[in-house]
Amino acid sequence: MSHDLYELARQVGLEASAFVRTNRPSGRVDVAATKSSATDVVTELDRACERLIRERIFAARPDDGFIGEEGDDIVGTTGVDWVVDPIDGTVNFVHGIPSYAVSIAARRDGAVVAGHVVNIATGLEWGAVLGAGSWRHEGDQKVRLAAPQPPPLAQAIIATGFNYVPEIRARQSAAVAKLLPHIADIRRIGSAALELCALAEGQYDAYVEQGLHVWDRAAAGLVATEAGFIVTGLDGEPDERMVMAAHPDATAEYFDLVRACGF
Repeated sequence: MSHDLYELARQVGLEASAFVRTNRPSGRVDVAATKSSATDVVTELDRACERLIRERIFAARPDDGFIGEEGDDIVGTTGVDWVVDPIDGTVNFVHGIPSYAVSIAARRDGAVVAGHVVNIATGLEWGAVLGAGSWRHEGDQKVRLAAPQPPPLAQAIIATGFNYVPEIRARQSAAVAKLLPHIADIRRIGSAALELCALAEGQYDAYVEQGLHVWDRAAAGLVATEAGFIVTGLDGEPDERMVMAAHPDATAEYFDLVRACGF
């Protein structure tokens, strides 16, 4: 059944991605509203994309639940709910930076069992099914993802991101400043979904971010986990307080460093 949920997520994700790509105007995109701060933006295409995803999922599975970034949650009766970010990386989308994604995950009884992420601007897509691995799609082929052996922490490239609330961002930047002397460097794409998929590809060695909502991380978190990374929170499951990830052989040293830096 999880594979069927994945196929639906992929079908809808690709349609939603094509919808956004086709309807995005040239240049910068107008902002429709803001959320947590003046820089935490929403566009009309965010809202239209989420409506499309919701309609397609409920057409196929009308009794499921739905959790989306831009709309009200819907409680289902099947034990399956869908966790959706219609455009993860909206600031990139607004500015025309080609790193923004549709992210769709299916949860069964609260556990993510299938996830699909597609970079709207490039068409690159990733998927995962719980217990069945994760992959990058190349046409009809699935290229399996596997966490590479990590380098020493001093040579590691760490992916991260920052909150939109200035006071929180100030604390996060101070923590990153403490982290930098212990690693090779940091990188930031501006889309948690794409960062976690890049981690699963082996482009980064580890990841840390605060302030992520479930729709930011549900699908891509499964992609990274099924590739062999440990994705966790500060003291348990990943949550809004903390999401950090690393290869199992690096978790003890890296997670201790994250805590010591004050994230």
